[in-house]
Amino acid sequence: MKLAFTFPGQGSQSVGMGKDLADNFAAARAIFDEVDDALSQNLSGLMWDGPMEDLTLTANTQPALMACSLVAMAVLRQEFDVDVSAASYVAGHSLGEYSALCAAGSLSLAETAKLLRLRGEAMQKAVPVGVGAMAALLGADLDMANAAVIVGAKSGVCQIANDNANGQVVISGGKSAVEAAIEAANELGVRKAVLLPVSAPFHCDLMAPAAEAMADALADTDLKAPVVPVVNNVTAGPVSDPAQLKSDLVAQVTGRVRWRESVSWMAEGGVDTFAEPGTGKVLTGMLRRIVKGVDGVALSTPEALEKFAERMNE
Repeated sequence: MKLAFTFPGQGSQSVGMGKDLADNFAAARAIFDEVDDALSQNLSGLMWDGPMEDLTLTANTQPALMACSLVAMAVLRQEFDVDVSAASYVAGHSLGEYSALCAAGSLSLAETAKLLRLRGEAMQKAVPVGVGAMAALLGADLDMANAAVIVGAKSGVCQIANDNANGQVVISGGKSAVEAAIEAANELGVRKAVLLPVSAPFHCDLMAPAAEAMADALADTDLKAPVVPVVNNVTAGPVSDPAQLKSDLVAQVTGRVRWRESVSWMAEGGVDTFAEPGTGKVLTGMLRRIVKGVDGVALSTPEALEKFAERMNE
C-alpha cells in the first residue's frame, strides 16, 4: 500500500460533525478543546448543535473542518498507532491544505485555527455580499470551462477556481461575469451550469485583499518543513520547503485549486490508497472521477478509523 492523506475543504461541513469521535475518544476531545481555546469560542458546540447558518459562515467553517480532520488524525495516532508518517504525501483541498500542513507538523494546531479564522474573515470581507458569484460546470472539461470564462471575462473578473475532477469545474468572479460564463457554457454543451450557494467568490482575483492579509499573517508564522511532502494546490506537486509553502498559501487565495492534477500526480507516482480524515466524503467521491483502480476511504467515524487502522497494522 502507498498512502496519501487528503483533507477536505468547504462544502463538507454538517451539524454534528465530529461529535461521534468526541464522545468516544479522549484524544478527540482534547483537539476540540484546544481549538476552542485558541479561538476563544465554543466552536465545537456550534459544530455539534448548530445552527447550520452560523456553521456555514466562512470564518467558522474553515477552522471547524480543520478541527475535524485533526481530530481524526489524533485518534489514529493515539488510539490506533497510525501516524501521518505512514503516508507518502498529504494534500488538502483549499483550506484543507492548512489541515494537511498541521497534520504534517508544519503548523501547530492553535496557529492553524487562528490562520483559518483570519483567512475566513478576510475572504468574506474582500468582496461585498452579492457582488461576486461561483458556479459549477458539470460535465465540462478544462477546454470547455476555459472557453466559458473567456466569454465571462468580457463582463468582469471570471476565472476557473477549482479543477476538481473530470467533469467538475468551478468558476468564480463577478456576478455578471459568472452569469455570462454560465450562458456560454450552456451554449457550449456543458451538461449543467449552476450558481453555487456561496457567500463570496473564492479563488479568483477578487480575493486579492484576502491574499494580502494572509501574506501579512504568514510572514509572522513559523512554518516548519512537513514530515511528509505536501502536494499543494498551486503546483499540483510535492513541496517541503517552508518558504515556498508560505508563498503558495498566499497564491492559493486567488489561484486555482488544481485538485484533479494533484490526485492524478499522486496516483501516477504509485499512491493506491487515498484516506480522507475529517467529515463527509466529498474528496473520496471526487477520487472515483479522477483515477481508476485506487482505493478511497473516508475517515469520519470510530468504525471507519478502527477498520482503517486494522488494515494499516496488518
